[in-house]
Parts: sequence; C-alpha cells; structure tokens
Amino acid sequence: MAVKSRQRGISIVTLIFILAILAAVGSIVLKALPSALEYQAVLKAVNRVKNEGTPALVRSAFDRAASIDDIKSITGKDLTIAKEGEETVVSFSYTKEFHMFGPAWLLMKYDGRSRPGR
Repeated sequence: MAVKSRQRGISIVTLIFILAILAAVGSIVLKALPSALEYQAVLKAVNRVKNEGTPALVRSAFDRAASIDDIKSITGKDLTIAKEGEETVVSFSYTKEFHMFGPAWLLMKYDGRSRPGR
C-alpha cells in the first residue's frame, strides 16, 4: 500500500506575492530613508546653533551647518526662533514629496524643535 506524503512549502504564486510586497516596501524605504537622515541632520544642526545669540546669528550659523551637512530641504530663514524664559528655542517644519509611480505620491511632514538645556 502506498503512503501519501504531503509536500510542504509555499507555492510559486505565494512567493511572487511576497516578493512583490517586499519590492514595494523596499521602494518606499529607498526613497524615504535619505529624507529621514536629512531630518536627523537638521535636528543636530538646530541643537548646535541655538545658542549663537541673535536670531540673525542663529540663522547664519544654521546655513553654515546646512552647507556642511548637505541639508537642502530647509534654510535658516525657515527657522522659527523664540525665547521661552531664558532659553532660546529653535523650531522648524517642512514637507517632502516623493513620486512613487503613476498618480501615487509619498508625502512626509517633518516637525521639530531644539532640545532644552545646553
């Protein structure tokens, strides 16, 4: 008497589906990752220049840091500089759009402010 053995694994259709999902997620990550890294550079630059003195000096120091760190999404004139008590607070907000395919776009909104202290 023959014993039926059951094969295990995934079918080719399932494999293609999984690869398509991974390719779509990979495409989004490849487009969004440089923008997220630039956001981190903006945060670092804002924290570095917040104690430069007057708003004009803070803006010019940020522009110098932006040229060094290759920040292109925001400039010193886009910064909002305010005093909270004795501390200078620098905040910013900007958006980035990425064309994905056809009519689909990825919109990323960034918002940040300097850390308190130092």
